[in-house]
Amino acid sequence: MTGAMAPTKPLNALDVCDRCGAQAYVRVVLAGSGELLFCAHHNRQHADALAKIASEIQDETDRLTKASGAAAPPAR
Repeated sequence: MTGAMAPTKPLNALDVCDRCGAQAYVRVVLAGSGELLFCAHHNRQHADALAKIASEIQDETDRLTKASGAAAPPAR
């Protein structure tokens, strides 16, 4: 075994947050070959702790702003 990691696949609507069941936008791969899935909210809440134990973090939260197509309100 080479120790090389398989490429991660994109997250989809069937991937749900391990904390609340909402759609997952973040996959955290653990050194022991396990993984955790988080919604954007729970990823933000636990990001510091997850960064310490993760061997890889796949963050697709940018899809939230792209998908909505909403422009930012004008600056005042």
